[in-house]
Amino acid sequence: MRWYASGRRGVSSIQFRGLELASGYTGFTDRPAYADARNIADDLIAHYVDGELDRVEMFYNGYVSPMTQEVRHETLLPLQQADVLGDDEGGGGGEDERGEDEGPDHSRSLWIYEPDPEDILERLAPDYVEISIYRALLESTASEHGARMTAMRNASENAAELIDNLTLEANRQRQAEITQEIMEVVAGAEGLR
Repeated sequence: MRWYASGRRGVSSIQFRGLELASGYTGFTDRPAYADARNIADDLIAHYVDGELDRVEMFYNGYVSPMTQEVRHETLLPLQQADVLGDDEGGGGGEDERGEDEGPDHSRSLWIYEPDPEDILERLAPDYVEISIYRALLESTASEHGARMTAMRNASENAAELIDNLTLEANRQRQAEITQEIMEVVAGAEGLR
């Protein structure tokens, strides 16, 4: 298992746990650009094509709302060919309802692809991986900003509540001191009579 991480926290988290970090990508997590996602995708695709990786899975903070983020998991590679090529699960082996064999994929395909589906997939797979990584970077950034915004709002509300409580306590103390001084003056005046 090889670990790739994006962002300082991701890199330090992998290293802190004693896992071997294959590569870390830092310096752009505040404002990720598509070129950053392309660099990560190029490395992952190259290692996958070379056979160094047999599977590429991605974990990231998914943005739900400013107050809610969720950890998401996606498998980037290998792509599910059944979904892309339109294979039927428990398939019919190339025969239609009449039992006639029309060839490998003709009974399931409603479209004729030019070039064939494998070539299209070969061209689009890198774009799919890049876009998926870029989306994950953007969602993680949005989640982080949302969490910061929520934390700052909560801190401001807590500070305002604390100020109100301290102001009330200070007013009570001042009122108690004033009352004490008035009682001393009254007691002194009655002592003079």
